[in-house]
Amino acid sequence: MAGIKITINDDGTLNVPDIPIIPFIEGDGTGPDIWKAAKPVFDKAVSKAYKGKREIKWLEIPAGEKAFNKTGKWLPDETIKSIRDHIVAIKGPMFTPVGKGIRSINVSLRQKLDLYSCIRPVKYIDPVPSPMKNPEKVDMVIFRENTEDLYAGIEWEEGSEGSAMIREFLANNMGIFLPQDAGIGIKSISKKNSKRLVASAISYAVSNKASSVTLMHKGNIMKYTEGSFVKWGYEVAKEKFGEKTITEQELFDRYNGERPEGKIIIKDRIADMLFQQVLLRPEEFDIIAAPNLNGDYISDALAAQVGGLGMAPGANIGDFCAVFEATHGTAPKYAGKDMVNPSSLLLSGAMMFDYIKWEEASELIRSGLQAAIKDGIVTYDLARQMKDAKEVKCSRFAAAIIEKIG
Repeated sequence: MAGIKITINDDGTLNVPDIPIIPFIEGDGTGPDIWKAAKPVFDKAVSKAYKGKREIKWLEIPAGEKAFNKTGKWLPDETIKSIRDHIVAIKGPMFTPVGKGIRSINVSLRQKLDLYSCIRPVKYIDPVPSPMKNPEKVDMVIFRENTEDLYAGIEWEEGSEGSAMIREFLANNMGIFLPQDAGIGIKSISKKNSKRLVASAISYAVSNKASSVTLMHKGNIMKYTEGSFVKWGYEVAKEKFGEKTITEQELFDRYNGERPEGKIIIKDRIADMLFQQVLLRPEEFDIIAAPNLNGDYISDALAAQVGGLGMAPGANIGDFCAVFEATHGTAPKYAGKDMVNPSSLLLSGAMMFDYIKWEEASELIRSGLQAAIKDGIVTYDLARQMKDAKEVKCSRFAAAIIEKIG
């Protein structure tokens, strides 16, 4: 039976048919390995949950090295159009060179599709090895602004005409003198993009009955970018969620530090302080909203507490599209060896099923994955940390999850 595209209803909700078409990008490096392992798990979970009444029609779309080799383009326009047309997509890791060459394909996808919220749940899965004494206390969701900050890529190389023009302008007009051998970048953080990111984080907190949203920033130093991010975050909390939120100051001034039932506490933490607090007191944080660069750092640091990036799912979501993705790199030295842990992509797929309201399938993926790990059937990255574990290939780990689902 032919698949049907997902559409958006007038009220902004998704209209998901029983046989939706979902585009996928295998990814570069180990991407094909983990996709080959993950796809049968997704299909098995859907088949088991809905007894054949629902099915995914997968549509491969090109990006990365495979696309470049065929078309000469790293991110073809047709790929962007296909994601827009189908609303929901999933992808593996994408190659990006360091210090030269193409801009990040991941960043380009986010900017061209206006996927302004990078959402990274971080939750411990027993018995994954962890450097923490009490990893079970780690249960947070990071909302990272996706479209601006330093990741907008507005920069000029040392010695370039552009960097000379910027230095000259700053010197002549503002009395600011930069070294002649400096590369220069521009950091911009806007009111609109900050407010919609924080609003999406608070909306998620309301839907999931979270107790707090923490605004992460370095506003004590970058007062008019990250400092403004915090100011605008508090503003949108009051403007859009005034009946459901209180500030941390109000919590102590009006409620003696006891959170009223149904209220979400809006608080802020300086970035370097927050890195310490998520290690020492992780149970105090539910949702963290952050500008682009801070969000990148904190989400990877938190992933390390629950087993590493191989266990970390992620999604990039805007008003009209959503792209779910493995959050780790391409690991090219392992490409084609059927070795790497596919859990990041598997858990991102579970997020995708939650997003389209197929929660029965997502629960089977998560429970099957946990059951396989509890049996000690794991890929090399976990096996080297677990006593008496059985190290298996990527494909065999996926097969074990399918057996648990079945």
